[in-house]
Amino acid sequence: MKVSRHAKIIELIAQHDIETQEELAEYLNREGFKVTQATVSRDIRDLRLTKVAVDGSRQKYVVLAPEKDEMNEKYIRVLRDGYISMDMAQNILVIKTVSGMAMAVAAAVDAMKWKEVVGCIAGDDTIMCAIRSVQDTEHVMDKIRKIVSKGI
Repeated sequence: MKVSRHAKIIELIAQHDIETQEELAEYLNREGFKVTQATVSRDIRDLRLTKVAVDGSRQKYVVLAPEKDEMNEKYIRVLRDGYISMDMAQNILVIKTVSGMAMAVAAAVDAMKWKEVVGCIAGDDTIMCAIRSVQDTEHVMDKIRKIVSKGI
């Protein structure tokens, strides 16, 4: 639950200019995450969020750029927690996820910056990844298999 809540927080602050912990808690509650201000405060600390100026008078939360290894580990954790299965259709990789986790898993795949992946489109529980070639699709599937089997 914490991983999916963290993924939702990152998604929300990317979509909205959220200024306060209370405002973030309201957004999370609307999305089905029953949280208190204290939980949001811990999440902000765990995610290493910081505030930046917007329009000179307001502020909003953003993700503080973490160390590369630390961020890769977070993406790997999201991928492992959300992944159910995958299949390919030529150079299209279709990934099935736990309901509600497709956007977070797609963001994780995009953030891995694999040269084979052109981009991802996510719904609620399905991701379509455009891959450069059929061979590259097979290679990305191997990478994902290693990650989800905890082989890396």
